[in-house]
Amino acid sequence: MPNAFLLDTNAVIGLLNREPELIRLISEIAEVYVPAIVIGELYFGAENSGRVEANLKRVDEFVAGNTILNCDVNTARVYGRVERQLRVKGRRIPENDIWIASVALQYQLTLLTRDAHFDAVENLSIQSW
Repeated sequence: MPNAFLLDTNAVIGLLNREPELIRLISEIAEVYVPAIVIGELYFGAENSGRVEANLKRVDEFVAGNTILNCDVNTARVYGRVERQLRVKGRRIPENDIWIASVALQYQLTLLTRDAHFDAVENLSIQSW
């Protein structure tokens, strides 16, 4: 999928917070996708906040307006390869981020993130803002 981004959690939060540089970057891209894992992290953040109902509503509205990619058997296969590569390198990253990277690899999307630990994932295209 050329000209397409997969959004990491920090990119979605940046969009929700209306970060100008991020909005400019996203507006130049043809397609934007969000992995279901990121949505789970957003719901956790909402549930763990001081404004639960308001934040749950923000997540619901974001979900309604975006294309969410779910994990399947193909994602799990990629996950297994990525997890093994990271262990061989001795480079551990958060479990959810391995799933997010796996979705990006599966669909050949550029991951939009500010998390440097994704650099350890082989063949993962990454963009920051």
